[in-house]
Amino acid sequence: MNTAIYLDYAATTPVDPRVAERMIECLLPTGEHGNPSSAGHAFGRRARALVEKARAQVAASIGARPENIVWTSGATESDNLAILGVARFHADRGRHIVSSRTEHKAVLDALKQLEREGFEVTYLKPDSQGIVHPQQVSEALRSDTQLVSLMHVNNETGVINDIAAVGQLCRERGVLFHVDAAQSVGKLPIDVQAQCVDLLSVTAHKAYGPKGIGALYVRRQPPVGLRPILHGGGQESGLRSGTLATHQIVGMGAAFELAAAEREADCARLRVLRDRLWQGLAAVGNVELNGHPEQRVSNVLNASFHGVEGESLQFALRELAVSAGSACSSASEEASYVLRALGRSDQLAQSSLRFSLGRFTTDAEIDMAIEAVGREVRRLRQLGNAT
Repeated sequence: MNTAIYLDYAATTPVDPRVAERMIECLLPTGEHGNPSSAGHAFGRRARALVEKARAQVAASIGARPENIVWTSGATESDNLAILGVARFHADRGRHIVSSRTEHKAVLDALKQLEREGFEVTYLKPDSQGIVHPQQVSEALRSDTQLVSLMHVNNETGVINDIAAVGQLCRERGVLFHVDAAQSVGKLPIDVQAQCVDLLSVTAHKAYGPKGIGALYVRRQPPVGLRPILHGGGQESGLRSGTLATHQIVGMGAAFELAAAEREADCARLRVLRDRLWQGLAAVGNVELNGHPEQRVSNVLNASFHGVEGESLQFALRELAVSAGSACSSASEEASYVLRALGRSDQLAQSSLRFSLGRFTTDAEIDMAIEAVGREVRRLRQLGNAT
């Protein structure tokens, strides 16, 4: 029995039991286990019907139409398909892309690949509170800019970018706009039409769905123009080949429908818990909040503890599941590139922890986390002073 307190929801969420029940129905011999591409028999047709229902559920949660949704293996693949697919398709109209220094590695590494192919990328620096302002994007656009890629919510700080304003200026300038929205489903309203988004990456496992399934919203009217990065059976209108995983897709559809229906209640409860956690951490003294104090989602709290080393603190907090950075960079010993982009020193960035709350976090867990962090911070500071 795992007795640790889970406060790493930004890395991944547990699957909601209601979602798991829907998935199990697609795995058993008595369930809809057919291949959705097998249209010649009833098993395949019933599986296809479930896939299309889930496509509609995901589309509805972001203000899109079902035909705009392309299934992928997760946000990493969605980011790669959007960025590599658009850039290569439109290479003849321009080879300049605008993004930011604080994007997820799935975006940054895709951009590095394009730089190796002869594209030029402008990486915008956020302000000290982690925000990339629309004016910065506007000033970076050039006559040969074909794409802007900007995340909605930062995965380390929870800071929110104004994607509607950026989308509007991109639309006015005829530049395609991609948004990584992996961290915003269930935390913020998303309307790809109103926000002028051309491509949007989402994943199930940040919203109480299963790992291994995601989607890319692709604007159809007028068509974006996208070159596939996977080739095979021609599924998903030729944009993403591969047998569709019915159970995972059904899980994602159910999870996104729940996320949309319960977003306001979830966020209101988590905001209270997050603020309670911050008050408790701040009382320890010499603790600094990373990211904008207001323009952030309700479930993420990133704090720097002066006088301690983040990995030592994380190791000491064995009863808490927290993060010293993003999950994708956990193997690196370097200080968070996101926090360094905000102007934090290496030492301060390395003394930071990300606490991320979720649907199953309780008041008692927050109180226990406050007590544990306070105890270990004081102990580590005393050890540091002794040496």
